[in-house]
Amino acid sequence: MAVVDKAMSVRCCVAGGGPAGVMLGLLLARQGIEVAVLEKHADFLRDFRGDTIHPSTLQVMHELGMLDDLLKLPHDKAETMAMQVGGDLIHLADLRHLPTRCKFVALMPQWDFLDFLVGQARRYPSFHLLMKTAATGLIFDGSRIAGVSAQGPEGPIEIRADLTVAADGRHSTLRPSAGLEVTVLGAPMDVLWMRLSRKPEDPPQILGKIATGRMMVMLNRTTYWQCAYLIPKGHVDRVHAAGLDAFRADLTRLVPWLGDRPAELKDWDQVKLLTVAVDRLERWHRPGLLCIGDAAHAMSPVGGVGINLAIQDAVATANILGPVLQHGRPSDDDLDRVQRRRMWPTKMTQAMQIQVQNRLVNRVLSGGGGGRAPLIFRLFNHLPILRRIPARLIGMGFRPEHVRIR
Repeated sequence: MAVVDKAMSVRCCVAGGGPAGVMLGLLLARQGIEVAVLEKHADFLRDFRGDTIHPSTLQVMHELGMLDDLLKLPHDKAETMAMQVGGDLIHLADLRHLPTRCKFVALMPQWDFLDFLVGQARRYPSFHLLMKTAATGLIFDGSRIAGVSAQGPEGPIEIRADLTVAADGRHSTLRPSAGLEVTVLGAPMDVLWMRLSRKPEDPPQILGKIATGRMMVMLNRTTYWQCAYLIPKGHVDRVHAAGLDAFRADLTRLVPWLGDRPAELKDWDQVKLLTVAVDRLERWHRPGLLCIGDAAHAMSPVGGVGINLAIQDAVATANILGPVLQHGRPSDDDLDRVQRRRMWPTKMTQAMQIQVQNRLVNRVLSGGGGGRAPLIFRLFNHLPILRRIPARLIGMGFRPEHVRIR
C-alpha cells in the first residue's frame, strides 16, 4: 500500500462500514487483497439498527471458522416467531428444522457484531479501516471510476483503487455520483423504534402484535423488548402532535400485558424514527464501481432480512471478484456477474415484502383487519409443517451464499 501525504492506493476501496462493507473487507483481506474500508463515524455505537443475525449469516461465520467466538458474545436466541392478531396467537415460524449450523436467529447489538468482524479482519495486514472518514465523491480516470475522494479526521484524502464498492447504505453518496438510477418500489409505513423493559413471565419469542389500526413487532432481548411500532408513511408529525401520553396509551391498548411499562418512555428522544424505503438499482455497477447492500437495494423491515441480504451480497462479491482482484482490475463483465448472481434473490425478497406490505401492513394501518387472523394463518397452528416455509424464507432467504475461498 502506498500512502503519500493525503493519498493512498489499494486494490479495493469500500465506502461504508456497515455489515456489508466490513464483511467484504474481511473476506477480501483473507485473500491477501489490499482493502480499505471507510466509515464516517468514530465508532459503531448507533442504537435501533438491525440487531438480528439470521441463520444464513451464522452459516457464513461457521464457514469462516469464527462462529464459536462470535457466539461467546452476549446474545439472545430466537428459534420461533409468533404473531398475535386480535385474540388469535399464531405460531408463525419454527427455525429448528433449518438445514444450517445454527437453527435460530441471534439477537446481538449490531455494534458488537461489527466490532467482532473488525477484530477478525485486523488479523490480516492487508485490511485497513479508516474511521471518521466519509466518501464524498468519485475519482474518474476517463470513463472509469478510479477511487474516491473522502473527508478524513485530518482533512481531504484521495483513495485510488482498482475497484470501488459503494456499501454506504440507502442514502448512498456514491450512487448518485455514478449516475445510477433508482427504481422506487414504495412502502406504506414508517417505523418507530423504542425499548421497553421485559419481565420473566412475558412471551419468550419474537412477537408480532396486530390490532385494528395498530401493529408492532417485539424482539426479545432478555431484559428488554426492542419494539418496532408501525405508523402510516409520513405520519410521524401526527403522532408527535397527538402527544406522548396518547402514544403510550396506544401501546397499552395494543399490548395490554405491558401494563404501565410504556410510561418508561419519558420523551420523544427515546422513540427513533426509521423512514422505510424499498427500492433497487436496475444497474449496480459502472466500470470500476460496484454497489452492494442497501446502496443497491433498500429493503423493507418485513422479515428483518435486509442486513443478512447485504452480507450475502458481500460474500458473493468476494467469491466472484476476489480471484480477479488478486491479479488486476475487474472488468465490467466481472461486476455484472455479481449483479446477476444477487439480483434474483433481491427481486424475490422485495416481491415477498411488498406482498406483506400491501396485503397486511397497509390494510391494518388503514383501519381494516386486526380483529381475527385470516384462515391461512390459523392453519399454521394446526399444521406445524407450514411454519417451516416462513422459517426458511426469513432464516435463509433466496439463494444463500457460501464462502468458497477458504
